[in-house]
Amino acid sequence: MEDRIETGWLFDFYGPLLTERQRGLLSLYCEEDLSLSEIAAREGISRQGVYDAVHRGASQLAQYERELGLLERYRRMTAGLRDALRALEGAPGEEASRARETLSRLLSQEEG
Repeated sequence: MEDRIETGWLFDFYGPLLTERQRGLLSLYCEEDLSLSEIAAREGISRQGVYDAVHRGASQLAQYERELGLLERYRRMTAGLRDALRALEGAPGEEASRARETLSRLLSQEEG
């Protein structure tokens, strides 16, 4: 289950870099949460064919992350925004209030 979630995150970041066929199958797997058998029946291919395509696509996504690191950067950035927001909780003053609003807005946009 954890691998599927991680693949879903990677798909969000790097999905457009995959072939159309890989995007379609991984979308069914990650976003529609279909099983390999359900995808095979829907697409008219073997379960093994789906497994191979999903596995290759997920490996490609992991390779993109190793090379580009966008997901890790996103995670560090949102964690930093949350930490900064927590640090400002309860801080008095108009400036602190504006900073909290700005951080909250940025975090909402990123987690969108």
